[in-house]
Amino acid sequence: MSELGNNTAKSILRKIRVSPQKLNLVASMIRGMPASRALNVLRYSKKRIAIDVKKTLMSAIANAENNNGIDAGTLYVKEAYTGDGIRLRRFHPRGRGRGGVIMKPFSNLTIVVEARRAES
Repeated sequence: MSELGNNTAKSILRKIRVSPQKLNLVASMIRGMPASRALNVLRYSKKRIAIDVKKTLMSAIANAENNNGIDAGTLYVKEAYTGDGIRLRRFHPRGRGRGGVIMKPFSNLTIVVEARRAES
């Protein structure tokens, strides 16, 4: 974590079986929120993938507490972004001996949390 400062921590979840577009809908809900409020939003979200996003956020909070000694009450979600993963290609039989391609996308999720500075 050399690119991150002393008051930041991150967690990465790879090979999630959901499209990046659907994952980005959930990630954009928590972007910029305090970490405790983001956990509550994810807990009551109706999206299936919110469970995995919540686990990743909890991992980033634990990384900040254990590795950097940051108080969890001061953390907020600095970045939450998604990326393309692999795509499985499956074929479905169509008429006249042809095959239709079915793409099954995977995606990656990165969450960065940072401690808020005391405003003076």
